[in-house]
Amino acid sequence: MTDQADFALTLHRVAVPDPSENACWSPFSVASALALAREASRGQTRTELDALLRDFDAADSLDVPELAVANTLWADDDLRVNPDFSLADSVRRTAFSDPQTVRKLVNTDVAETTRGLIPELLDSPPPADAVAIIVNALYLKVGWLNAFPAHDTERRPFHAPGGDVDVPTMKVTEKFRYARHEGWQTIALPADSGVETVILLPDESLDQPLDPAVLTGGTHVRLELTVPKVDVRARFNLKATLRELGVERMFTRDADFSGLSPDERMFVDDVVHEAVLRLDEEGLEGAAATAITFRTVSIEIPADPVVVNVDRPFLLAVRNARSGAVYFLAQVTQP
Repeated sequence: MTDQADFALTLHRVAVPDPSENACWSPFSVASALALAREASRGQTRTELDALLRDFDAADSLDVPELAVANTLWADDDLRVNPDFSLADSVRRTAFSDPQTVRKLVNTDVAETTRGLIPELLDSPPPADAVAIIVNALYLKVGWLNAFPAHDTERRPFHAPGGDVDVPTMKVTEKFRYARHEGWQTIALPADSGVETVILLPDESLDQPLDPAVLTGGTHVRLELTVPKVDVRARFNLKATLRELGVERMFTRDADFSGLSPDERMFVDDVVHEAVLRLDEEGLEGAAATAITFRTVSIEIPADPVVVNVDRPFLLAVRNARSGAVYFLAQVTQP
């Protein structure tokens, strides 16, 4: 638990540096997708992912009837997948030479798993030289053990960064696990099947230090609790975030993913993630999906470079490479 909480809070601090903005993401989905990339990696690529993920084990979190999880490998028709890779027997094949179809297939599959909450994980087609995509998608819907009476919900002030606003706020008086720990109050709202929602309420601001231990511990105390209804959605491109956390090699042409395919040299183009979370009087509903896109490393034959020195007056054209339309044409005589 500690390692998973530490992973979640560490990545959150980097991915969401602005404490004044709404954000939502699934550490479980991101870690599950990265764990598959780790399985496919070798050498320094594997070492960096090991350092980030440590002992993450997706199997520890799956004993929940209301949780749907799907891990999928989409691969080009011509890509030979290592038979030892865990998803080798269930790989989804398609022609990556048709990126629009790849995007449609991935998005349709994710939408089905997430009950339509995430209809377009891939907002654009994969690159022309992409050959594989690892996708994790999950959906969770559970009810509170102590529901909030609907008749007690009313608009109450919420002290937002931009000023106070009145928002629909739920209210209940029950016993909840509660603790105070180094500038934070924590309240655990129990739900079905062992799921719980832990509210982390800072004494001052969201950017104050937060120890992963705050997610556990506490004693059961009778609380009169008011909580705003929640409906948040966010999307991330995690490449820069992961690089800041020390995962560099897999995004370079020196990456080693021979555990995925023995024939193709590949690197990760990007890691995209989207999540939505809703809390109301009855319970919570959430969905998330993560996609890791792999591109091939072009084999280049070293050659003497052509030397060009732009050191005299020149013309500069800005054009649409497909249609040929020239948007700008400039004559540069004195840069």
